[in-house]
Amino acid sequence: MLRFFSPPNQLTFLRILLTPVFVGMYLSQDPTIRQLSLAVFVIAMLTDWYDGWVARRWGFVTRWGTFFDPFADKVFISSTLFAFVAVGLVPGWTVWAIVGRDVVITFLRSYSELKGRPFDTSRLAKSKTFFQFLAICYILVLDVARTMTSLENSWRDTVNSLLSRTIIDPLMIFAATFTLITGIAYIITNRTTLRKLYGLPD
Repeated sequence: MLRFFSPPNQLTFLRILLTPVFVGMYLSQDPTIRQLSLAVFVIAMLTDWYDGWVARRWGFVTRWGTFFDPFADKVFISSTLFAFVAVGLVPGWTVWAIVGRDVVITFLRSYSELKGRPFDTSRLAKSKTFFQFLAICYILVLDVARTMTSLENSWRDTVNSLLSRTIIDPLMIFAATFTLITGIAYIITNRTTLRKLYGLPD
């Protein structure tokens, strides 16, 4: 029980609590609150880095933590992407593709770990997470920047052009495609484990 309330798990739980806070602030009509949402986003991302570091540094790595941490990541990233959909920044179907893949893989991975047959994590899957993070940062920073009244008109036009659908749509289509490919690769890499779990023939 004490390890459940370990510092890394507390940080992970904090990230989940920050999710509705961030989304609510980002969707606010008040420019100042929207700008402050960026600070909440940064804090949430820092907890993602710091909880893993603390767990490894002080020996708090647990089975619960290995599930809880990526789950918190999925909740935060998915919520952020749906917030982008709500304000009309990104195509909804790309977000559903990304979230759908993550839900399926998270379920399979969690079930396999529960049965004592953990999945092998590929570098491709880690690259997917990093690319999603970069895409979210790109969209979020620029969208928040254009709410600043101090931004000169010339720069505002530049920011608006960088957030145009001619740029954002291909970016999200690539992110969705890459995410789906990593999901397929994940299943192929762990096909032996999946066969044993579900009693499928070779």
